[in-house]
Amino acid sequence: MYTFSNRLKIFAGILIVLGLLGVAYGFMSSHKSLDEVKEMIAAEASHGGHGDSHETDAHDVSNAHSTDAHHAETATNDHHANVGHDDAHAEHVMHQIHNRPYSALYVAAFFFMMIALGVLAFYAIQFAAQAGWSPLLFRVMEGITYYLLPGAIIVLAIALFAGDHIFVWMNPDMVNPESEHYDKLVDGKSGWLNSTGFLIRGVIFIAGWSIYRFFARKFSLAQDEAQAGDNSNFKKSFRIAAGFLVFFIYSESMMSWDWIMSVDPHWFSTLFGWYVFASMFVSGITVIALITIYLKSKGLLPEVNDSHIHDLAKFMFGISIFWTYLWFSQFMLIWYSNIPEEVTYFVTRIEDYRLPFFGMVAMNFLFPLLLLMNSDYKRIPWFVVMAGIVILAGHYLDIFNMIMPATVGDRWFIGVPEISAILLFAGLFILFVFYAISKAPLKAKGNPFVKESEHFHY
Repeated sequence: MYTFSNRLKIFAGILIVLGLLGVAYGFMSSHKSLDEVKEMIAAEASHGGHGDSHETDAHDVSNAHSTDAHHAETATNDHHANVGHDDAHAEHVMHQIHNRPYSALYVAAFFFMMIALGVLAFYAIQFAAQAGWSPLLFRVMEGITYYLLPGAIIVLAIALFAGDHIFVWMNPDMVNPESEHYDKLVDGKSGWLNSTGFLIRGVIFIAGWSIYRFFARKFSLAQDEAQAGDNSNFKKSFRIAAGFLVFFIYSESMMSWDWIMSVDPHWFSTLFGWYVFASMFVSGITVIALITIYLKSKGLLPEVNDSHIHDLAKFMFGISIFWTYLWFSQFMLIWYSNIPEEVTYFVTRIEDYRLPFFGMVAMNFLFPLLLLMNSDYKRIPWFVVMAGIVILAGHYLDIFNMIMPATVGDRWFIGVPEISAILLFAGLFILFVFYAISKAPLKAKGNPFVKESEHFHY
């Protein structure tokens, strides 16, 4: 049985404290006044910085004022139009700067939540498929999924608290025909995109995932205490896993629309639910591998052998290829069709996020392809750890690329707010996961397939 060491608790506590301090600093440093933003823009323009992308940042504002500029008949009118345009642009940039700490917090919160959700789906698949290789890893999976309930509540709370700092459709002026910020497209989607519906759906998603996790864990522990030959709890686990997977595939898709895709309310993709699923699935499997290797390094899980590590690494490799297939399918079809309202999603990311956008593709495809293609390398723990760190960093950037362009425009940077948010939620994740792992024996001894898992060799 694993004992949650004081050293690991202290380490997690330090991460949380450092994260909280950095997040607080990020919020305090982002509250710039309009005059401060104007000075910053002027300084950037003189140095050839962000000022060069003035047109990209404020394309909506520019369009709103283009008619006035076009019909200006005098130099005075031109001057007033330019002043108004500059003020509007400065206000637009100010909002982007204000949005950054909220967005950084949300990206990190969602990233760690999706790891737990991906592991829950993988765990359910093992029961539904009656897999024989994986029962020795079940307690690791159950420990990771313990973070799902608090993690998902935090994500939903941040989304509702941040409001239109992240989700522009939460601004009531967007659906008010008398407001200058009225958006006909957003108003047309308000039957789905409204705060009440967002909250209700979020509660349903979290409740469904958590109820399955609660009973799956309950039946797993009860099976350990059952008499020899009594597999009733395993059969219950099988039935609820099959039912949960149906609920999961619908709820995960709708969750990805609500919690991620709606930050760009004008844009949509029918592939998006699968795309987010692939990201959370490979991230979750990677964390299972990393924690399993960590526990083995402490002398625990003695019956887990290099064939188990090999199979986890095989999933890391295979799902990375699946993620790439979905990424390319979505990107290529939108790029090739070149429909303005669709292609603008990728134009923004390629122009303003070139390094994280293409860097993310390299980290999520090229690195796993090159590092994990060889079967022998999948059995080497330090090699799997190295590949896993690259994969996790790449999928953090994937979520970063989904959220930041819509909220901060080209005002992005991976600095104190982003790193602090990662530290904060990494600390919380470690606390919850290793606490849960320490509460039950690491071997699911009652599982009818545990002997097959003990003798698993590939």
